[in-house]
Amino acid sequence: MIFKDKNDIFNQPRFFKAPDRHIGLLDASIILVGEKLERERRIREMESKVGVTIPNVTFKTRVRDNTIEGPNPYKWKDVTTQDLFHNKKVVLFSLPGAFTPTCSTKQLPGFETMYDKFKEYGIDEVYCMSVNDSFVMNAWAKNQDLKNVKVIPDGSGEFTKGLDMLVQKDNLGFGSRSWRYAAVIDCCKITHWFQEPGFGDNVEDDPYGQTTPRNVLHAIKKEGE
Repeated sequence: MIFKDKNDIFNQPRFFKAPDRHIGLLDASIILVGEKLERERRIREMESKVGVTIPNVTFKTRVRDNTIEGPNPYKWKDVTTQDLFHNKKVVLFSLPGAFTPTCSTKQLPGFETMYDKFKEYGIDEVYCMSVNDSFVMNAWAKNQDLKNVKVIPDGSGEFTKGLDMLVQKDNLGFGSRSWRYAAVIDCCKITHWFQEPGFGDNVEDDPYGQTTPRNVLHAIKKEGE
C-alpha cells in the first residue's frame, strides 16, 4: 500500500486515527530532527576547514596619514585578503569582541607576548580579527599597547560569514559576532584549525582553551618535527 502523506496513514481503517495534535507533534519532531542534522552538518564542515581557501574580501581600515592636520590624522584605506595573506604564513585568531574580558586579559595579550616564538617557527604575521569596525579595533590596539600583533576589522562580518563562523550574540546585545577560533594560514589556505566547543547562537558561555597561543604554537612545532 502506498501512502501519499502522513494523513493517508492515519485515515486507513487498520490504523488508529490519531487526534490532530498527534500530527502536530509529528511535524514538530520532523523539524527538530532536521535542525539537529543541520547543526551536525555545520559542525562537520567546521571541523574540516583544513585545506580551505580563506574568503577573498575587502576590509575597511583606518590608517594614519601625517599629511592630515588636526586631532584625527587618519584616512580610510581598503585592505584585501590578498594584501594580508598572499605569500605569507600567518596565525589568525578571531574573537567575539574588542574590549571584552577574555579577549582583553588572556587571548590578545597572550599572542602579543608569544609573538617572537611564532616568528622563530616561520610565522610572518600574527593577526587578530573581530566583527568590529576599524575605529573600535584601533582604539583597542592602542589600549593594549600592541607592538606586534596586527588587528583586522571585519566590520560587516563578511570574512567571518565566509568561514561559516558568524554567530548571533543578541543575548548580550552584541548582534552578529565571530565564534572564537584560530588558524594557521599559508598563502591563503588553512593548514591548522582550532575552535572552541559549543558553537551556536546566543551561547551563554565564552569557552577559551582550544585557541590559546600555546596550542597554536605547539601544532606549528609538531609540523616542523
